[in-house]
Parts: sequence; C-alpha cells; structure tokens
Amino acid sequence: MDLEGFANRNIKEGEKEERIIAEMRRRITEIKRNRISNEDAEAISRAILEEAKRTIDLKAENKDIFTELKSGVSMGEFGVGSRGLGDFYAHEKIGEIIGATGAVVDSSSLSDSGVVRFTDSGTSKAKFVVVTVDGMHSRLSDFPFLAGFHVARAALRDVYVMGAVPIALLSDIHVADDGDVAKIFDHIAGISTVSDATGVPLVTGSTLRIGGDVVIGERMTGCVGAVGVAEAVVSREGAKAGDVILMSEGAGGGTISTAALYFGEPEIVKETLNIKFLNACNAIIEADLVSHVHVMTDVTNGGIRGDASEIAKVAGVNLLFYEDRIRHLVNDHVLGMLERHGIDYLGVSLDALLVICPEESAKEVKKVVNSAGVEIEQIGMVGIKKEGSGAEIVVNGEKKAFVPKFRESAYTPVKKAVGEIVSAGTDFEEMKRKVDKAVEEAIHKRDRVKRMMT
Repeated sequence: MDLEGFANRNIKEGEKEERIIAEMRRRITEIKRNRISNEDAEAISRAILEEAKRTIDLKAENKDIFTELKSGVSMGEFGVGSRGLGDFYAHEKIGEIIGATGAVVDSSSLSDSGVVRFTDSGTSKAKFVVVTVDGMHSRLSDFPFLAGFHVARAALRDVYVMGAVPIALLSDIHVADDGDVAKIFDHIAGISTVSDATGVPLVTGSTLRIGGDVVIGERMTGCVGAVGVAEAVVSREGAKAGDVILMSEGAGGGTISTAALYFGEPEIVKETLNIKFLNACNAIIEADLVSHVHVMTDVTNGGIRGDASEIAKVAGVNLLFYEDRIRHLVNDHVLGMLERHGIDYLGVSLDALLVICPEESAKEVKKVVNSAGVEIEQIGMVGIKKEGSGAEIVVNGEKKAFVPKFRESAYTPVKKAVGEIVSAGTDFEEMKRKVDKAVEEAIHKRDRVKRMMT
C-alpha cells in the first residue's frame, strides 16, 4: 500500500488529520503485525502526514518545477502497459517528447532497443551499440525466479533482433518494505540462469525498496537492461514490398507463465523455460545473414497483432498473414491452455522470432535457424500499403483486418474482468486529446527549465 499517496489524496479531499493518521496506523499494523508497535505505527503515520502536507504546499508555491503534470486520464483507463492501442499511443508520445536524437535508432521507430554509432579507433570502422531495457512482468512478483528468467531473456531478445551480439546484462530490482530479502536473490538467480546459458555476463545493477518507508507490502518490481554491439543493424522500418514473413516456434515467456499460474495450470510454465529464440538469432548472426534480412522482431507486445500494426505503420507497407501457418508454430501445450481459457493467442506474447526478408534469402534463413534446433516457417508476405490497411490476416480462407485491440488478450482472470475494450462510459478520442495536452505541457516544462539553466 502507498501510504504517501493515501495521505496526499485524503488531505486534498479535506479529511481530518486525526482520521487520516488513525487509518494509516491501522493499515500499517495490519500488514506489519507483530513487527511494529502501535506507538511506532502512529509515529510513522504522523511523519508521513507531515511530509505530505509540506510537499503539497511546495507544489502550490512553485508551479514550474514542482507541480506534477495532470492529464485527468489514468494509466489503467488509457491502457498504458496493457500492450494495446492506448499503450502504443503513449509510446509514440514519449518519442515526441524526446524528439530527434541523432541516434541511428531511437524511440520514434517504435523499436524496443535504441542504437548509436561509434567509431573503432583501431580500425576507423563504424560500429553500433545497441541498448535496451525490459520491465519484469508485474504479476510475477510472487515468483521472483521466473520474473528474473523471463525479463533477462526479453532484454537479450531485444538486442538480438537488432542484429547485435549482446555483451552485458544489468538489473534493477525494487522490493517493498515488507518483502523478504530473499526475493532479491531468487530474482537474480533467474537472471543469472539466462546469463549462464547464453554466456552474457550480468555485470551491474541496483537494489532498492519501492517507495522507501512510505510503501508497505511485499510487491516486487524491476527491470533488466542489455547492451550489444553490431557491425550492421536492422529495424522495423526495413520491411519492403515483396518480402516474405517468417516466424519461429514459440512457447511464450512471462505472459504465458502468468496465464498458466493464475489459471491453475502451472505445468505449462516448464514449456517457457528455454532459450530457443536466442539460439535462433545467434545462428542468424553467426551465419552473417543479418545483411540479408530487413526486419527481425519478437512476437511480444500485444502479440502478433501489435507487432503487425507497428511494423506496417513505421515501414509504410501492408502485411498479410495466414492464421493456420501461425497456429502450427505455437507450442501445442501452450496453445491448448490458451484455447481452454478463451485467450486469443494472436494477441499475447509468444516469444517467437519474426523475420522479414527477401524471398531469395528466406531459404537460407530457415536452414540456419533449423540447424540451431528451432522450427521456422513462412507465415505471410509484405505488400504495398493500401488505403486504410496496414495488416490483414487470412482465417479459414477469408481475409480480415488484423489490428490490435485496446488491450492485449485478457490472459488472467483479473484481466478478463477488466476486459479488452475501452471501459464503458469513456471516450478514447477524448482521452487522447487530454494526453496530447499533457505531452505539450511536458515539452513546455522541459524547455522552460532548459532556458533557466542557460
């Protein structure tokens, strides 16, 4: 529980101070039980209230720097983090705030990694550094090892699909005040399992509490970053009309593990514990095939629905997929679980590799990936962008529009309760206008402070 947020909200609503303190004290003792006395819980509650009052006053007096921007749209309402339309829109807006960077690949490409160029002083040859960071799956807080394993693998995926060889991993782990210290070690063990299996060292990181003393509970969150180097890179803008689309076999990662755990089918988690994706990418790089492919990406954010939409948008092409070919490449056990619980497999992360390349290169790509022990087949093709169409899919002989939903496929009971569409009574276009206004204000704030610094 966020005690500071609780205090702030109640102060603004005009609640009496003693009632705020009494409720915070009750909640602290409820969670910490015999590890704290009533007297200490009261002292902490009074201190939190005092701090909250001071920071509220501070914001009121110094609007330029200390006042938090507000859009009036919540993360959940807009679907941020839910790998659908709202999430994709928010990430586009992040790119607007950052602006032109001079990087080879930055957030404007909607790629999961960034790329900068540097020159090797020994050879004067240009090379590329690829950097990425992935957040652990939020619902794996009670399963630290799995959280570490899957987020480390995800970070390496994002480096590999740029055509780079990963050379280092780094981690950041945050555990709330009441979380067991062993969560840290369990999580790091998961990361180092992937590190050891791939030979990519985990070299640094940070460990903190969520919210310090003002957030109680056991929740864990964090991320893993990865750094890679390459002599040439590929990104999503590279897809060209006439290319073919290949996809490798996939059994999912953090998302599928989460679905399995919360739908009561934990045996499915074992299907996700592999590094086939990484082996496939490594085989392509070692065979010097990166220059022969136009796009490599992972089927993750919002599933293949989301990836298809993003690639079509940034590359200005039309993508055509065949559902039966995709289905064939999904792990049988994973697919069975998804279908038993009515989860659209096209809208969740499958941890499959998507390769878009000229038709003449496809045979060699398939041969090399197969030699790494990974199945890969053609699932579609790239055409010229048609008016109003970015991606299509053929299902049972019928061609349909292939677009992401407002949220990714609902893959846990809670997500099914929340739903995959915009909440009733909300207007997505109106929310977008409010978000746009907040983005403008953020840019203006940045520019004001920049002027102040000069």
